Amino acid sequence: MNKLFTDVAKNATYVLSFFAIIVALFVVALILERLIQKKNNVKEPVFTTRKVAVIGMFSAVSAVLMLFEIPLPFAPGFYKLDFSELPILIGTFAYGPAAGVMMEFIKILLKLVMKGTSTAFVGELANFAVGCSLVLPASLIYLIKKNKKSAIIACVTGTLILTVFGTAFNAVYLLPAFAAMFHMPMEELLAMGSAINPLVTEGSIVSFVVACVAPLNLIKGVSVSLVTLLVYKPLSPIIKNGHR
Repeated sequence: MNKLFTDVAKNATYVLSFFAIIVALFVVALILERLIQKKNNVKEPVFTTRKVAVIGMFSAVSAVLMLFEIPLPFAPGFYKLDFSELPILIGTFAYGPAAGVMMEFIKILLKLVMKGTSTAFVGELANFAVGCSLVLPASLIYLIKKNKKSAIIACVTGTLILTVFGTAFNAVYLLPAFAAMFHMPMEELLAMGSAINPLVTEGSIVSFVVACVAPLNLIKGVSVSLVTLLVYKPLSPIIKNGHR
């Protein structure tokens, strides 16, 4: 815990930027959620006691899942697959995009308390932003019309946005930030990709993210979406009402 506070103090500007992104996404999600509810003539409180309790439970499950990371043969070791978005996507389908952003945030906080950070918060920002790029569009589409067809469209759209955004975000921001934080030349990072994946051209950040990052995000989005589509309907009454 002391190390975590030290890391926060050391990277205060970066952490504040992180919180600003979280607040901005939450506000956007809340506004869009309210607009869709108004259009559908739905009057529901954004947060109730039950919602807060379930959000906390799902966030905790998600944080635990985040600790179980699977290395992939086509990407360097600092890229690993986890399924922490699964309970969050299920919870977001039930409670809306604002709840989804809150669950992503709580998940990161819990993970930091349990394990700290080994990436100067760069990895945590990546996980939060990429997670939101899946759950936000998916939940907004499903919120407009809650049926099976809409759920499928929502998951497909969310997966595509996750893949495109996650890939671009790594190229434009995360890899340069990681290199700067650890005073590591970008060429060294890219060399890790070309050493393990023959599709990565030496010194090319574009081929790196396309060959290493895009498949990771696609696998994550497809697997999380498939499980959500299979289990959400039977779980929905339990999540919302506490009974079948």
